[in-house]
Amino acid sequence: MSGLKEFAKPQSVTGGCLCGSIRYRVNFPKGHDFLKLSGSCQCTQCRRNTGSLIFMAHTVSLKDFAYLTPTTTLKNFYATPGIQRGFCTSCGSFLYWRNESHDDIEIAVGCVDPEFLSEFGFALANASGNNVWCRNEIKGVTDRFVGTDRGVKWATSSEEGINYKL
Repeated sequence: MSGLKEFAKPQSVTGGCLCGSIRYRVNFPKGHDFLKLSGSCQCTQCRRNTGSLIFMAHTVSLKDFAYLTPTTTLKNFYATPGIQRGFCTSCGSFLYWRNESHDDIEIAVGCVDPEFLSEFGFALANASGNNVWCRNEIKGVTDRFVGTDRGVKWATSSEEGINYKL
């Protein structure tokens, strides 16, 4: 795993929704753990919310996340009480997932601006952290995508503490 320590890491990134009405910036503090804070989810809610088989997320502190535009088109959807799923009401882009009892936010890596993804994609989406709801893996498709050589796979949520057996 020592080779994983050497990869390009951004000091900050910007991102936003498809129509551009919601824009944000993340400033990464010194010592930000890009490996531990990169993860994925395969729960049914995230699949339906994102339209993707795997939701790739990167966790950042709320104090390091700031909107660059007014948030008049930002709305939160609650499929689960206390869990925000932020999206743009104009274009429908899913921007983040947030547990309101925590002081962090999990940004949807796909909404990070392309110039940052091309240079820092591994730092943001390496899945070396928590990969949750792996009991929903699709055999031959998503079961080989995350957590096979790094990261922690959880059967459900990491807070429930049920480690997924490979």
